[in-house]
Amino acid sequence: MTPEIAPSSADSTTSSPEKPHAPRAARSYVPLSIGVGAFLIIALGATMVVRAEAKVNQIALAQSAKPVTVIHAQSSTFRGFRKYVGTIEPWLEAKIGPQMLSAYVDTVLVRPGAVVKKGDVVATLDCRNANASSQAVAMQARAVAARQEAIAHEATRLNGLLDGGFVSPNEAEQKAAQSAAEQAQLLATQAQLLGSSLQVNDCVLRSPFDGEVATRTSDPGAFVRPGVPIVAVVDRATVRIVADAPEVDFPIVAPGAPVKLHLLATNQDLDAQISRRAPAADTATRTAHFEMDVPDPKRELPVGTTADIHIDVGDAEPATEIPLSAATVRGDKATLYVVEDNVAHKRAVRVLGEREGRLYLDTTLPAGALVVSEGRALLSDNDQVASKVDPADAAASPASSAKRSAE
Repeated sequence: MTPEIAPSSADSTTSSPEKPHAPRAARSYVPLSIGVGAFLIIALGATMVVRAEAKVNQIALAQSAKPVTVIHAQSSTFRGFRKYVGTIEPWLEAKIGPQMLSAYVDTVLVRPGAVVKKGDVVATLDCRNANASSQAVAMQARAVAARQEAIAHEATRLNGLLDGGFVSPNEAEQKAAQSAAEQAQLLATQAQLLGSSLQVNDCVLRSPFDGEVATRTSDPGAFVRPGVPIVAVVDRATVRIVADAPEVDFPIVAPGAPVKLHLLATNQDLDAQISRRAPAADTATRTAHFEMDVPDPKRELPVGTTADIHIDVGDAEPATEIPLSAATVRGDKATLYVVEDNVAHKRAVRVLGEREGRLYLDTTLPAGALVVSEGRALLSDNDQVASKVDPADAAASPASSAKRSAE
């Protein structure tokens, strides 16, 4: 038998059966890696989808409760009123200036705030021209008077000679006519003298009554004409508060009606009565003028300032009070939302009036009702709401009031 020859180490190296199968084993892991990666990606995507869907609100916004702030309606009373803006005016006022001539201002003896008596000189004008004219007319009047007197005497003598036939009747009549003409000329000259004396008197300006100087509008050296004031004098022993009311309020401002006054300049509150009312309305503004007399013996009220006039109308009546911001007012109706069992109900209530940011409604809105004060713009009728009581209103709520009463 032929003996077997053992292979050499070199042959065993080249003929090893494992070498051709090594790349095939490496390729078998690629599909597995791809499958694992795809699974991980799908799982991650599914996780993100589930998480995103968990944050989506499945409830419609219209069905969710809307957050609002509410206040409690309060029981109150309301009385109608009218308010007007008036002006404080002096009882007497005089604007002093020349009335008959034009001249330069010579002196002004007073300033605003000065107290004057009736007849006191407040200003003078440079009236040298007027004085000269007055003197000339006076001399002319004296000459006419002397001439008329001489003619009158001559006419008397001629009448004495007429009986003896020494003069003709025609001559006597002419002399008498001449005397009458001179008499008429004398009267005309005296009238002219009176006018000149009035102009001279206009040069000295005096206070027509006791009072105070309110304004001074001209100084020495200024040229003034008739009607131009130099100073103004007022009498404040009694002041008049004047105002105008619409024609529909004519019965309200009847004489004797009580009024409340607030004087802005001095921050005073006074009670008074309407003293007088004009019998006719102004044709341009259709307003009725009325006045209140207020004694001011200390002369503390400044004239020309503003006064608020308050007049109550009718009797007080029960009302329900809410803030003005909690409703929308159209005419005599207020639209608001009342919360009952976490549902907002839209209501329209008759308005009685408003005052200082508060709205007074008919008692068909009961006291203690929860009225939406904030968030009304987003509400519709019968909306679900999540209400929160206004902290400022909590102390005034009926429950708090009952608790305080029990304590």
